[in-house]
Amino acid sequence: MKLALKIMFVVFILWMIIGAYLVNTEHEKAQIVMGLGVLYLSFIFMPIFIYYRYRDGKYKKYIINDEKLKNAFKNIGKD
Repeated sequence: MKLALKIMFVVFILWMIIGAYLVNTEHEKAQIVMGLGVLYLSFIFMPIFIYYRYRDGKYKKYIINDEKLKNAFKNIGKD
């Protein structure tokens, strides 16, 4: 999965470089290429990346719950 994400990211970067080149040369399909690149990033690459990063519950340390709030307020009072 990690290799697939790296390949997908390289494809996105190349896609945007080609799109930027087409925009600078005022090619008729330049806006379509750039738009498809943004759609690729938004609806294909980012959801797969987010799933890969948070699939093992790594996100739980960033969630604020009652226990973390109590500990935070206890530490504030000690200063």
